[in-house]
Formats: sequence, C-alpha cells, structure tokens
Amino acid sequence: MTIEVGVLIAGLSLLVAYLGYQLNKQKAIESEGRESAEVKSELRYIRTGVDDIKIDIKANEKQMIALGERVTRVEESSKQAHKRIDNIEKENLK
Repeated sequence: MTIEVGVLIAGLSLLVAYLGYQLNKQKAIESEGRESAEVKSELRYIRTGVDDIKIDIKANEKQMIALGERVTRVEESSKQAHKRIDNIEKENLK
C-alpha cells in the first residue's frame, strides 16, 4: 500500500488547519475571559462609588432634618421675641 504524496499532504494540511483552529479558539476564550474579568472589576468599582454616594445622601438628609428643626426653633424664638417687643412698644406708647 502506497500512499500518494498528494493524499499525505492533504491529510497533513487538514491536521495543521485543525490544530490552528484549536489554538485560535483557545486564544479567543482567554480573551473573552480577560474582558469579562475587566468588566466585573469595573462594575465593582461603580458599585462602590454608588454605595459611597448613598452614604453621602443619607448624611445630607440627616443634616437637612437637623437644620429644619433648628429653623423651626429659631422661628418660634423670633415670634416670641416679636411679641415681647410689641408689648414693650405698647407700654412705651402709654
């Protein structure tokens, strides 16, 4: 049984083509894995930033509530002061 040179070359070229395909397939999988890892790390970074923003917003809300309470107290105090001033003016006009 003799194998012709053309058939041998064809078989070898098929083998080389298959091995090249497998090598490129492996590189594509590695590249996709690397890209996926980069996306995950960027999402983690964004999630951390959003969490920091949420914490800042909660702190600002607490400050606004405290400021609202202080303004209410100042308004009440001002109202009482105006009443006292009005009483003093009425006494001085008499």
